[in-house]
Amino acid sequence: MTHAHTANHGSDHGHELTGLAKQIRVLDWESGMAKSRATRRDPRMPLLSASPGFNEYMKHGWGDASRELRVEAGAAAATAAHRARLSAEFAGETLVIAAGRSQLRVNDNFFEFRADSDFLWLVGHGIEDAVLVMRPVAAGQGSDGAHDSTLYVTPPARPGDPAFHADANHGELWVGPLAGTAEVEAALGVRTRVIGELQIADDALIAGAAVVAKGSGAALDGKPRAPKLARVLSELRQIKDAWEIEQLRSANLATIDGFAQVRREIPRAIETGGERWLQGTFDRHARTVGQAPGYATIVGSGAHAPILHWVRADGEVHPEELLLLDMGIEMRSGYTADVTRTIPASGTFSPAQRQVHDLVEKSHRAGLAAVQPGRLWADFHAACMEVLAEGLHDWGMLPVSVDEALSEGGQHHRRYIVCGVGHHLGLDVHDCDSSRYETYLGGTVQTGMALTVEPGLYFHAWDETVPPELRGIGVRIEDDLVVTETGIEVISDALPIDAEGLERWMAEQMRA
Repeated sequence: MTHAHTANHGSDHGHELTGLAKQIRVLDWESGMAKSRATRRDPRMPLLSASPGFNEYMKHGWGDASRELRVEAGAAAATAAHRARLSAEFAGETLVIAAGRSQLRVNDNFFEFRADSDFLWLVGHGIEDAVLVMRPVAAGQGSDGAHDSTLYVTPPARPGDPAFHADANHGELWVGPLAGTAEVEAALGVRTRVIGELQIADDALIAGAAVVAKGSGAALDGKPRAPKLARVLSELRQIKDAWEIEQLRSANLATIDGFAQVRREIPRAIETGGERWLQGTFDRHARTVGQAPGYATIVGSGAHAPILHWVRADGEVHPEELLLLDMGIEMRSGYTADVTRTIPASGTFSPAQRQVHDLVEKSHRAGLAAVQPGRLWADFHAACMEVLAEGLHDWGMLPVSVDEALSEGGQHHRRYIVCGVGHHLGLDVHDCDSSRYETYLGGTVQTGMALTVEPGLYFHAWDETVPPELRGIGVRIEDDLVVTETGIEVISDALPIDAEGLERWMAEQMRA
């Protein structure tokens, strides 16, 4: 009986689609269309969304849910001050800053959303597909140069709305209870309206993410980004206020805790898991205490340590090798740390490893000493490079004199450090990158700036100009600091930078 039933069912399936099979075919077609349009429609939804009974039943019987928008304390006041600073630079101009949306990973799966940094600086919280519009106040209604700000957001689909269970991006059944316009306005202190009301004048200046939602895309369609607005935002963000500096301090403290957790997992990584186990350890910590890693976590063991962007982290960890750890936590406010230490997996530097580390430490200290308000930005770069060039020359590794190596036409020492030795830090790990040359690399250090100092030496295993005992050694020391009126505050100084201090720190973490 069972076999006969199965045979008949198979025959029916071959000649005539059942009701369920028809819905599955609809599913396949709609899924394909979704891929071609890069929409967010989950391919499982057509099985149910065509049923009137189901749709009607889904409208009723839902209780209250918590929809409060959680933002960092002080964010509303800080970002209001940021908007005022921007407003003063664009009297009479309409300004538009888009938050952006998450990028397609594959099929109907998207990467986690992270808002555009200019949007975060002005609003204080990342809201996917949101657009901030700052319109100039008409004459007689306020001070010259003032703007009224309105935040446009896509409202969540709540019970009673068909999209509640049919929209995989905004339907609360799919993504959980979400803040609406009232909750967003209360939390952020910005007038908030639905995205469908967004209208933008043709002469508006637009910045922020290039990818926007369909709802806002019509209003932004064909309107190019304004380089001047992006530049001014970048240069304003160079000077951090007290709230931003506290966010960076918190990010550093959380990051240093993450270093400690990684150190305690080194024995496990040596046994099994390797670099990826350590990378995962830090990333899990970052997701727990903050928002995420501020950038792709770098864990380089042995010959991988000299590879500047070794984010693949698929190698083994051997006890006799160095570990280069470049890691930073992004807090929920969006501000990130960026800290690097190079430590021996065994807990003790070998003589060759210590030789390289000591030179990098000397360079690092020279760089820190050259960061002072009013001094050229290039000064700390030059200070770091001079120490490295002298050390390399003493080791017989330069084909020319120190002076020739440091000259504009020389730079032979840069074979072993092709990257820079510092950058602005804030909402982006390499912050303020739309600034003009004369205000950044060609400018001066100013009170309130947050930056990194990060000299290193990178001796690749296949570089035959390097003495055999130094090949495969890479060392970087990176600290985060804030420029004060009289000097600097190193906000990552809870981690030692000297070899003996790092060895003691490693031993202490294993006893903790």
